[in-house]
Amino acid sequence: TGPDQGIAVSPHWMASQAGVELMRAGGSAVDAAIAVDAVLAVVAPDTCGPGGDLFAIIHDPSHHTPVALNASGRGGSGVTADNLRDKGLGDIPYRSPWSITVPGCVDGWEALSERYGRLPLARVLTRAIDIARTGFEVSEELAHSLDRVHSMVADQPSASSLYPNSEPPPSGSTLRRLALAEVLEGIATAGREAFYGGEVGAGIEAASQGAIRPDDLAQGQADWIAPASLDLFGRTAWTIPPNSQGYLTLATLWIFSHLDPPNDPNDPLFQHLLVEAYRSVAWEREDTVSDPSAADLDVAELLDTSRLADRANRISRDRATRWPMPKPTVGGTAYMTVLDGNGMGVSFIQSNFAGIGSGLSAGASGVWLHNRGAGFNLIPGHANEYAPHKRPLHTLSPTLWTKDESLDLLLGTRGGDQQPQYLAQFAATHFH
Repeated sequence: TGPDQGIAVSPHWMASQAGVELMRAGGSAVDAAIAVDAVLAVVAPDTCGPGGDLFAIIHDPSHHTPVALNASGRGGSGVTADNLRDKGLGDIPYRSPWSITVPGCVDGWEALSERYGRLPLARVLTRAIDIARTGFEVSEELAHSLDRVHSMVADQPSASSLYPNSEPPPSGSTLRRLALAEVLEGIATAGREAFYGGEVGAGIEAASQGAIRPDDLAQGQADWIAPASLDLFGRTAWTIPPNSQGYLTLATLWIFSHLDPPNDPNDPLFQHLLVEAYRSVAWEREDTVSDPSAADLDVAELLDTSRLADRANRISRDRATRWPMPKPTVGGTAYMTVLDGNGMGVSFIQSNFAGIGSGLSAGASGVWLHNRGAGFNLIPGHANEYAPHKRPLHTLSPTLWTKDESLDLLLGTRGGDQQPQYLAQFAATHFH
């Protein structure tokens, strides 16, 4: 323990190590989380990067209530739902120029650093820049991912650093990402303007075929918001409200806890009731999770306990209840969490959505652009109908748990639309 101590957890050891080293150098948990994310952007481009979005929930021990950051990007103003329908489209093509929304990650880094950073952002990004320049060993997971998407992305300008000699790199080989290093250096010295207003911004506009315009990129994508919460298992659970699907985790656990479940997680009835609790709310996601400006219900209504009690009352202890079936999606995401020696904790998640995202890069910058716009639809009047400056349905669902106003647990996962299911399963087993 101590102000220069802490722990960082992420999907890659180099990223976690960067976070711990930064805290030892005097950085806060938030500084370390940004450093972790930046290193992951270099060594795990199949999960996250500055071309994607991020959410974070922060526990500051000097305040009783956690705060949340929504750094998810908005739809571009260069296209409308009518334009897309006129092209003969019935939905947003999963990997296409129109699935690209403005990336929120870099705005998120700046917002987090300005509010909770103890070190300059330039210092925080140093390790990621060094790794991008000197190189890193390709993991088995990355080798498999790059082999899988090779035919889709190999002709993109940013692919050369990922595919030496135009071939997928084997596990154990070394990659250097010099173009991405230059992008990170630009952010370190000039902030968001170097990303959204420079060559990367021009690359985003070109990749989206003009759907995203310079005015869209000039608009900040990071907003400090009040987290959603429910009292569960003698604690308070906190998550990101819509446009995140995070409320499904809390709703599932409230319903489960009011079904009189057995104490033993190995009891089949325990698992049956947990699955049924999740199914009772998961089916509605496509209609309830959207930009709050278009939502039919706000998060307080979604988590209203009388509404949840009605779902609980419809669940049988001896059979599956019929609910509408949601459509499955896939995802590519990195969850990371950091706790520093001063007691500040951050539950942090960042994503390209579908692995390497849209499969389109911002020019030759090394920045791969997410396809989070696939969370929109083209149904007239629907809460998730595509519209300029609107945020799409988001799968990212980090949680933070407090007990008696003290930090108790930082919990999140990758997993696309299944994140609430995984989180509910862990929390129910851990706390019940």
